[in-house]
Amino acid sequence: MKAFNRISAVVTAVIIVLFIAANAVLFTEKSDGGRPYLVEVSRLVRQLENNSLENISLSECKYVTAVEKYGGNFYNAASDYVIREINGELYRFDYVTDDNSHRTTLIFTVNIILGIMAVLIIAVMIYIRVKILRPFEQLTDVPYELSKGNLISPVKETKNRFFGRFIWGVDMLRENMEQQKERELKLQKDKKMLLLSLSHDIKTPLSAIKLYSKALSKGLYTSPEKQLEIAESINAKADEIESYVSEIITASREDFLSLEVNNGEFYLSELVSKISVYYAEKLSLLKTDFTVGGYADCLISGDADRSVEVIQNIMENAVKYGDGKSVDISFSEEDGCALVTVKNSGCSLPDTDLPHIFDSFWRGENAENQKGSGLGLYICRQLMHKMNGDIFAEIKDGYMYVTAVFGKV
Repeated sequence: MKAFNRISAVVTAVIIVLFIAANAVLFTEKSDGGRPYLVEVSRLVRQLENNSLENISLSECKYVTAVEKYGGNFYNAASDYVIREINGELYRFDYVTDDNSHRTTLIFTVNIILGIMAVLIIAVMIYIRVKILRPFEQLTDVPYELSKGNLISPVKETKNRFFGRFIWGVDMLRENMEQQKERELKLQKDKKMLLLSLSHDIKTPLSAIKLYSKALSKGLYTSPEKQLEIAESINAKADEIESYVSEIITASREDFLSLEVNNGEFYLSELVSKISVYYAEKLSLLKTDFTVGGYADCLISGDADRSVEVIQNIMENAVKYGDGKSVDISFSEEDGCALVTVKNSGCSLPDTDLPHIFDSFWRGENAENQKGSGLGLYICRQLMHKMNGDIFAEIKDGYMYVTAVFGKV
């Protein structure tokens, strides 16, 4: 914004200088305009050469107002005049000119035009400042605050036709990050409470086992019946510890992602257009053949944004783990469902790994040199299930097929 303010100051200064220069030129310029009064003076001179002054009429003269023969007050005229010698005598020709009125009109016209141009330029700059630059100024500190974890301050919404949706999206991102932070804190708290509770519960049977084992090592129980009873008690306590360990394992396997889905209805064409527009350009830059098959548009159920996220995840995997030769999207229908299949060439995933690709944090043998968390297809499956759909994969002749199943309305 400071740079724009400097530009505005320079433009304003240029406009002021232009006004001053134009008016200075107009005020200092001497307009001869052809001096039309001289034409009338010449005509009168020719008449006086052949006639006396009394016979000369000034009724047809526009500029010459009087003709005076040389006398006592010859040079004391109140108006502008020129002197001519005619037949050996001097004559004074008084005249008026409308140069001043023309110049005034010209100056007025030029100033009006410059004023209108200045107003338009200033109005455009004010519009750019208010409608285009100010929305971004509101976001000046947002990235810095987000980087510090300050997610409380909302971004003020605006109806700006250019960036209103962008500002709204940034605020939605902030709210989403804030919710994610709250969920993460709650998850950490629950995890710690679970560990503290289970560790406390484990201490009791563990102490009993240690006590029984110490008693046995010191020979405090000599009878076989008592030794058998102690062994059974140790076994029971071990089973109790095993149950606690199972709880920990079960808790670690529970869904750790909070994926919100707003189920509704949308057309298949909306999903296809968003995917094809983005990946047509991206895959063109990668020199990868990209084909979108034909389909019959239909109304499907689910969350439109989440559905795009699912197909994008599948497409990114196709680009990342394929050989870069081709990626295709095809469509089919089966049992009242719309199937969207992404196919990529160069599949190097072993058939034995196929059942695990939708597990969390699992990565196949073909992902050793690729960055990733092993959550992409896991998230896809979770989202599809929440949208009452499904997702599956298969390998045929070196091609990977991943199909998302959407319910039709």
